[in-house]
Order: sequence, then structure tokens, then C-alpha cells
Amino acid sequence: MQELNIKNYAHIGDAVYEVFIREHTIFMTSNLNKLHNITVKYVNAGFQTDLLAKIISEFTDKELDLARRARNIPLCTSRKVNRKLHSSATSLEVVLGYNYIHNKERFNELCCVMEKNIDFNMSAE
Repeated sequence: MQELNIKNYAHIGDAVYEVFIREHTIFMTSNLNKLHNITVKYVNAGFQTDLLAKIISEFTDKELDLARRARNIPLCTSRKVNRKLHSSATSLEVVLGYNYIHNKERFNELCCVMEKNIDFNMSAE
């Protein structure tokens, strides 16, 4: 399987991360507005940056390299977005995207690690 551009891994990683979160939040309410608000608590640069800090010790050398490379890619973000937070969130997305494409078993392992480090009860706040 061919290597993709690091931005492509971030693109797919963003999508699979959101699906991962939605798989956990979908059972919390049938109200779509509330469901959206709950999901957004977990799918944002600040939360993803905090999650990355919690799980980065579980990364392989290859994943650490991908995360480092992802932090250095130029981002097209608005002035309202904290670029440092966005870069860290992108690092998580790249690692997830890379593994989703190239190593589903490792991707699933990382999902288990994330699951252990996310408090889904915070949605009740």
C-alpha cells in the first residue's frame, strides 16, 4: 500500500476520530441538538490536544515521528483558532489516520487506549 501525504492522513484521521467519538455519544440522547453539543465536547482541538498528551507514551517510534511531522505542517486556520492546539490535534489525527489506512489492528489498539483515557461522563456536565 502506498504512503500518503501527511495531510491525507490527517484528513482521514479527523473522520475516524469523529466516528470513534460518535460511537460512544450516540447512546447518550435522542435529541440531536444535545447529541451535537455532547459530541463537540470531545471533537475539538483542545480536547484532542489533552488526549494526545495522555496517550503519547503509548506511541511507537513510527507514530512519534508521524506526530512530530504533523506538528510541522502548515495549517490553513482562521485567526480565531489557536495554531498550537490545532497542530497538536492534527498530530493525533495523523497517527490515527496512518494506522487506519495501514494497520487496522494498531488503530483498534489506539482506540482502546483512547477509550480508557476519555471520561464520557463529562458529557452530563
